[in-house]
Amino acid sequence: MSHYEPPIHWNDYEDIALKLYEKFGDEFSESRIYRVRFTDLLEWVLTLPNFEGKREDSNEGHLEMIQSAWVYEWRDNQK
Repeated sequence: MSHYEPPIHWNDYEDIALKLYEKFGDEFSESRIYRVRFTDLLEWVLTLPNFEGKREDSNEGHLEMIQSAWVYEWRDNQK
């Protein structure tokens, strides 16, 4: 029996960051995360499991917050 995972939306920045970290791990360092093009980041987020946000609801603000949250997630895992 798998545990229920609630759907993820654009403003669930920490959840998205965790999924991105699980997907890419330490392959993406802080500097590399900040160099990710938003067009790529958008595609990656849209393909995450349980992500239910729509492409047209994305905006630069959301992507910037996701990028920052991903960096914090990466930093937390470097300790």
